[in-house]
Amino acid sequence: MPTPPPTGPLVTRVTLAAQLRELGIRPGETVLAHSSLSALGWVCGGAISVVQGLLDALGPDGTLVVPTQSGDLSDPALWTSPPVPEEWWSAIRATMPAYDPLITPTRGVGVVPEAVRTWPGALRSAHPQTSFAAIGPGATQVVDGHAPDCRLGERSPLARLEAIGARVLLLGAGYDACTAFHLAEYRIPSPLAEVGRPVLGPDGTARWEVVTEVSITSDRFGELGADFERDRPVVRGRVGAADVRLFPVADAVAYAQRWLALHRPREEWIVDQVRGPARPDPRPRP
Repeated sequence: MPTPPPTGPLVTRVTLAAQLRELGIRPGETVLAHSSLSALGWVCGGAISVVQGLLDALGPDGTLVVPTQSGDLSDPALWTSPPVPEEWWSAIRATMPAYDPLITPTRGVGVVPEAVRTWPGALRSAHPQTSFAAIGPGATQVVDGHAPDCRLGERSPLARLEAIGARVLLLGAGYDACTAFHLAEYRIPSPLAEVGRPVLGPDGTARWEVVTEVSITSDRFGELGADFERDRPVVRGRVGAADVRLFPVADAVAYAQRWLALHRPREEWIVDQVRGPARPDPRPRP
C-alpha cells in the first residue's frame, strides 16, 4: 500500500521567517525560543531551516537563545525511563562522561536546540544539566557566568534574558516548556534538593559531585500559562501549522512569581531526590 503524501502545510526557511516577522519578531532583538519541529508541518530542511528562518527574522544584530539541557547527566537512582538496577548506580556515577559544552548532546528539548548547539559560532553556558546556547552578538552576555549550582535562577541565562528585555517565543511548544517560569521558583519559598552529576575535576578527569540546589518542577505550568495568557498581553499567531506565542521574559517571571506562591505553594525543606524530605533548611536562599 503506497505511503500517503504529507498533509503539510509546506514550511520553508523563507515562509517561516516571513510569518515570524508578521507575528512581531523584530530585527535586533533577543529571543528565547522553545520549539516543536513536528508541530510546524512539513518543514523543508527540517531543524536547519527552522534555525535559518529564526536567524533571518532576527537579522544580523539579533540573538537567538535556546535551552540545551542535558538532564541525563544525573543520578541514576532517579532514572525511571527506563530505570537501571541499583547495583549499577555506583559504576555509572564513577564512569559517566562529564559535561562538555562542545560535545555533550541535548536531551528532551527537541531537534532545533540540538541544531543551534552545533551551529557555527554558537556559544553554550556552563551548567552541566540546564545549559543554554545562543547565536548572535548578544550570545556572550547571555551565556557567560552560568553558575554550576544555579540551574535556572539568578546566576543563569534566564536572569540575564530578563534584564535585557528578551522575549520568549513558544514555536509550537506549550507553556509546560517555558523555562522562564522556573526563574520565579528562585524568588519564592521553594524546597532545596541534593543534585548529583559528573563534572570535570582540576586534573581534567570526570568526578561525581553533589550540590544543593533549588528544587524545580514544571508541575502546573500549563495552568499557569493559561492564566498568564488570559491576564497579560501575549502575542498569538501561527507559523506553519503551529500555534505560536510571544511575550517578554520579565512579564512571565513576574506573573509566575505571584501565581506560584498562591496556587502551588511548596514547603521550605531540603529534599534528597532519592530519599525524600529531610529537614528544614536554615541557610540563606540562593
